[in-house]
Amino acid sequence: MADDSKNRLGDKLHDVEKARAEIDKLRRLVITTGTGPLLVTDALAHQKSLRNDPDFDPTYSQLMDLTEMTAFNIGLDEMHKLTQMWVFSPQSRRAILVGVDLTYGLARMFEMLRENAGEFGIRIFRNREEALRWVLPNKMSA
Repeated sequence: MADDSKNRLGDKLHDVEKARAEIDKLRRLVITTGTGPLLVTDALAHQKSLRNDPDFDPTYSQLMDLTEMTAFNIGLDEMHKLTQMWVFSPQSRRAILVGVDLTYGLARMFEMLRENAGEFGIRIFRNREEALRWVLPNKMSA
């Protein structure tokens, strides 16, 4: 039986409801892709899944692609819940890729709350290549 948790490159994949994560050990990068409507329970389950993965390293960088999200049911209280869990290290570079203004606003709220907790490596982008160049400054970004 084939291992469906690995892609053709052998990178680890996670599917937790509406969030899919690929752990690219070679580039030390987690690529998270959100699709459809997002509930806080989906995001919290995704965080827990990453933290429990033996291939995950909190010092890895992250590209969080939210361009395929269609709706968000996350208020301020729920955003506080999301930002209270430490998943990545404060030194990790994390790029949030957004497509629409609503997503940008939520990403900005996430960024500010994480900054209040001491994490200053989060940036928001509208262009995937720019996000990858920032998150992987000394590595191949393609």
